[in-house]
Amino acid sequence: MPARNTSTRLSFRRTGWTTRLRDILLFSIGIYILLGGLLWLSEPGFIYHPSSERVAPREDWIHPVRLNTADGEQLTAWYSEAERGCPTFLFFDGNAGRPEIQSGRWQRLHDQGAGFLAVYYRGYSGSTGEPSEEGLHIDAQAGLSWLLRRDIDPNDIIVHGFSLGSGPAVRLAATNAVGALLLEAPYLSMSQLAREKLPLYPFDLFMRDSFRSDLWIGALDEPLLVVHGSEDRLIPADHGAALVALAPEPSEFVEINGADHATLVRDGFYDEVWSFLARNWTASASPGRSCGVQPVSIARENSALD
Repeated sequence: MPARNTSTRLSFRRTGWTTRLRDILLFSIGIYILLGGLLWLSEPGFIYHPSSERVAPREDWIHPVRLNTADGEQLTAWYSEAERGCPTFLFFDGNAGRPEIQSGRWQRLHDQGAGFLAVYYRGYSGSTGEPSEEGLHIDAQAGLSWLLRRDIDPNDIIVHGFSLGSGPAVRLAATNAVGALLLEAPYLSMSQLAREKLPLYPFDLFMRDSFRSDLWIGALDEPLLVVHGSEDRLIPADHGAALVALAPEPSEFVEINGADHATLVRDGFYDEVWSFLARNWTASASPGRSCGVQPVSIARENSALD
């Protein structure tokens, strides 16, 4: 009876095991790359949720306007003029923003005599074009330029970004002189947020629209207020606190207990805003009687006394 060649059989078994392991590994890598590619291709759908419907305001003190961008797009915006000596808020909405669903916000501003220009990005609410990070930055600059052409003093312009809009707001305030910056439920960067939601992928390496507010925030030369809700599950409050830690003074972080991502206006956001502006904002002129926002100082009167 011939002897069994056990060494050959063991070698075959080892070779078969390593082959199967290699195949599993290659299959897993392939699936990982495929899913990463699908994430890259579908990135705009994750970030932007525009409504193309163009709706007219119901209040007679809100006026629809059209803004022209530097690259040829036309944007929808809603404008309400401020009372004398009151600030004008340059507002950038979230990723599913529509002006007609912000009536509570507009009313709170109007009640204090404040004005606003709410810019709706390319692809949103009747604006032309398709949204992208660079496009949104161009849109933000178009909003500021429109206000400046109306002879609104830069000190009286308060840049305000909510959620997605915090990215364009940070970069705009970091590269232009304005009165203050307000961030409502902001993120450190879109790539950081995506990495927290799906930690398997290095979003810093391949995300196209990363909105790196963490890199721009240190260049601010204006007072900063960041307000976040303690129950925000979409963008954790840690992002807002981290932005304030990176920002120069004066900067403040307020966490509203019990508020989530969509309820900050209802839960006291503007109470924090009026208090912050009273401590930090320098107005260009003394407020009129109907202006409920009292600045810490008046720029022109102070300069006349020097």
